[in-house]
Amino acid sequence: MTVGNMENTQLFDAGKKGRGLKATREISTGEVVFSEPSFAAVVFDSLAMQVCHSCFRHQAKLHRCAQCRFAYYCDRTCQTACWDEHKTECGAIRKLGQAPNENVRLAARVLWRLHKDTGIASDSQLISVDQLQDHVADLTQEEHRQLSADVKSFLEFWSHGRRQHSTDYISHIFGIIKCNGFLLTDQRGLQAVGVGLFPNLCLVNHDCWPNCTIILNNGNQSALSSALHSQRRIELRALGKISEGEELTVSYVDFLNVSADRQKKLKETYYFECSCEHCSKHIKDDLMTATADSKPSADKVKEVADFSKKCLEKIEKARVDGDYQEVLKLCRECLQKQKDVLADTHLLKLQILSVTSEVLSYQRFFTEAAEYARRMVEGYTKLYHPSNAQLGLAMMRAGVIHWHGGQIEVGHGLICKAYRILMVTHGPNHAITKDLEAMRTQTEVELKVFKQKQSM
Repeated sequence: MTVGNMENTQLFDAGKKGRGLKATREISTGEVVFSEPSFAAVVFDSLAMQVCHSCFRHQAKLHRCAQCRFAYYCDRTCQTACWDEHKTECGAIRKLGQAPNENVRLAARVLWRLHKDTGIASDSQLISVDQLQDHVADLTQEEHRQLSADVKSFLEFWSHGRRQHSTDYISHIFGIIKCNGFLLTDQRGLQAVGVGLFPNLCLVNHDCWPNCTIILNNGNQSALSSALHSQRRIELRALGKISEGEELTVSYVDFLNVSADRQKKLKETYYFECSCEHCSKHIKDDLMTATADSKPSADKVKEVADFSKKCLEKIEKARVDGDYQEVLKLCRECLQKQKDVLADTHLLKLQILSVTSEVLSYQRFFTEAAEYARRMVEGYTKLYHPSNAQLGLAMMRAGVIHWHGGQIEVGHGLICKAYRILMVTHGPNHAITKDLEAMRTQTEVELKVFKQKQSM
């Protein structure tokens, strides 16, 4: 599909939700509905020296911009591809003597692009960036204080002599970024490394059980011919068959929260009340708060839930400190407390199972880790959409753990299931899908050899 082609979609009035996009034809599972390059994007401050500022790939050795000495790139090709975005920013950083925070850098890039393209970067862009919702009036007192600090920092960064803007307009741009900014991941899709603004994507409304998912395609700047280069872009992919006229939706939050918590987070972050079917009917809330078959008392459930929450806080502190023995000790203690009280689909149980399998795998106790990973995946399977990317990634991790633990057949089965999901959510050309394809091939070969030895 041509980047920016919006022929599969149509802008429409979605009632209380405002504007929305709907399908103009039937769309198949895994199909790219549309792809869109960023209007503007920046790497997080904390990863500025570890991630390419053009393609957003994690790289061991990056080349620094010789002029501002802030931006880093894979090579000269990536630097050249990004120069149009970076050149004005480069001069502003040199003038200020340092780079401001990521919010200010993104706001500046948005405004420079608005001056260049007057808000519409291409014929396929359905709305001007500065027409997006900002929700500045809905900000809390603390958020207003942060906004004022960002505006002040922005005014120091903004080059003198350039077109000036009112503080209200600058605040409007910051509000747009806060409500509409999309997290960008590295080439494996496993870590958020930056944030960008995608005007057409901003028109896709939320649903806790969506029919689409979003993935970042980091593009390709490595081909010898520049004609074969492709730009960084998001891809909106169909999670299942979408009918003509059906609204396109994505989830703004992780589904693994009870409906009240998802609604609270959506209200605090995006300033709307979610009334999707899963929230209205509290679908799967019972599983996420399920107790064990032994039917413990309400007081016992509350006691264990409170203990688990405190334990998770201690686990996080121990992880930050790098004390994995303490993490494992706390996990075992918590799992023992949860036994015969919380079901394996309970959110607190799933969090502990996830950490336990991860730490045991890190310590190379794969056989023991595999059991916790199996229980975790079984819980996720009962909760997540069958084509959810997080489910696919969890299956991949569990498959690898079983494989390394010598359980080749189970590992191969999980890797195959993960591959089928990620073919839908990420597509065949994504780096993580290619990794899975290589694992699938390797485990298939090993499984054949293992079965041949068994039959001898």
